[in-house]
Amino acid sequence: QMAKRNFSVSRIAKQFKISRTTVYKYLDMTFDEAQQSFGEGMKKTKKLDQYLDWILAWLEEYPHLSAAQIKDWLLEKFPHLQVGDSTVRLYIQEVREKYQIAKTVKVRHYEAIPQQPMGKQLQVDWGGTKQKTVEKKEVKLYFIAFVLAHSRYKYMEWQDRPFTTQDAIRCHENAFRHYGGKTEEIVYDQDHLLTVSENAGEIILTAAFQAYVKERKFRIHLCRKADPESKGMIENVVKYIKGNFADSRIFKDIEDWNERANQWLVRTGNHNVHHTIKKRPDEVFLLEKQHLHPVSPLLSKESTIGSSISRNVNKDNTIRFESNRYSVPIGTYKVNGDNKVFIQITGLHQDTLIIRNSKNDEILAKHVVSKEKGILVKNRSHSRDRSKGVEVLKSSIVAAFENEENANEYIDEVLNRYPRYRRDQLEIFRSMAQNEPNC
Repeated sequence: QMAKRNFSVSRIAKQFKISRTTVYKYLDMTFDEAQQSFGEGMKKTKKLDQYLDWILAWLEEYPHLSAAQIKDWLLEKFPHLQVGDSTVRLYIQEVREKYQIAKTVKVRHYEAIPQQPMGKQLQVDWGGTKQKTVEKKEVKLYFIAFVLAHSRYKYMEWQDRPFTTQDAIRCHENAFRHYGGKTEEIVYDQDHLLTVSENAGEIILTAAFQAYVKERKFRIHLCRKADPESKGMIENVVKYIKGNFADSRIFKDIEDWNERANQWLVRTGNHNVHHTIKKRPDEVFLLEKQHLHPVSPLLSKESTIGSSISRNVNKDNTIRFESNRYSVPIGTYKVNGDNKVFIQITGLHQDTLIIRNSKNDEILAKHVVSKEKGILVKNRSHSRDRSKGVEVLKSSIVAAFENEENANEYIDEVLNRYPRYRRDQLEIFRSMAQNEPNC
């Protein structure tokens, strides 16, 4: 009847919540055939029915979720699932209508901008979110996002503290390494980490970032406060990361979070067809990568990217860095103690990982950064459990002091602080016990 009244195929499909292909199929049938086929189709088991409990639970707890985010969550939980965007979108729409789960949509208008040439422009911005933890607490997280203006290929890094200028520079270096080069121009907001002010068109950068830009030799485009559309692309990326990756995701620790963020980029962020360019960013990037400018090692590496970042020591006496595990000496992990250590990337080619107990402490472990993923990088000396021999030596030294209780407490404190140098420290204490047993 709708076809006889000259309704379009698209409108008929929307009215009955079916595809246009199905509408064409029904139009080629008689009325009785179409009625029978449509009735049978309504009784069919749908592909996502087996995941309904999961979808319903997510929507009831987080009613604002988009179909795209639910699809990503399904792929994360069920990696072998193959389903199209439209299938998920229509199914979520039906679930919302059936169970009366409404969604609030905010609309913002943007002005179209010309497509950038390959290798010309990179856009950068920062964001922050509040996440629920596995302990049902709330934690504030911070991230920096990058997007190549031509291919829309993205990169991001997260941390559990506010960014400093040194953090921003370190992340730029990681992004250049991830992309395999740099662009001619980078677009920024007027962020306090990078700029002091913009005086009548003259950009005044912070001293540290000015030195970095001078060495890396890229052009800066600073967005005017009244012209946010010039960086609308990266604003959309920040919104996409918040809405599709971070929203309602449970936080375990920062290493796990960054690893899951990278997996999301591969699975969704850089793989889904972009609605503007109508292509997959990861496929377009293969072409744009050839137009990026090569990046050489920084001469001022110590002053620009030598800042430390924290990691937690795991029960197996390892720390995680860029999807790999790196060993620390046996005994570094404490069951009821503080297991935070600080890592630093150094070396001419940024290929040396330094691990310390504190930012200015002596080196706990040193490794060559692996270019592989998912492996254990282990120093053989870290496997030697010398605790028994150390305990015997410590007991003999403690017994030589007049106040054994105080001596034992102080020696334990020193040994816990410098686990890698226990024997050296005990030799010093033995010398003290022999020369000044009454101290």
